[in-house]
Amino acid sequence: MNNAFDVGDLVKLKSGGPDMTIQSVSETSTSYSYWCQWFAGRKLERGNFSEASLESAENGES
Repeated sequence: MNNAFDVGDLVKLKSGGPDMTIQSVSETSTSYSYWCQWFAGRKLERGNFSEASLESAENGES
């Protein structure tokens, strides 16, 4: 099983929101999840997201 994103990749939620940077990748036997970070104004935010909820934000790719 190969993950779709790597540390440092720029992603966004498929449902919208800010561009985020992949900080780390976690693997289970069936899927990947990604710790992402982004700025909300001047505050650094962080969250964990499933691979299915993310898409590439680089170069206009979807």
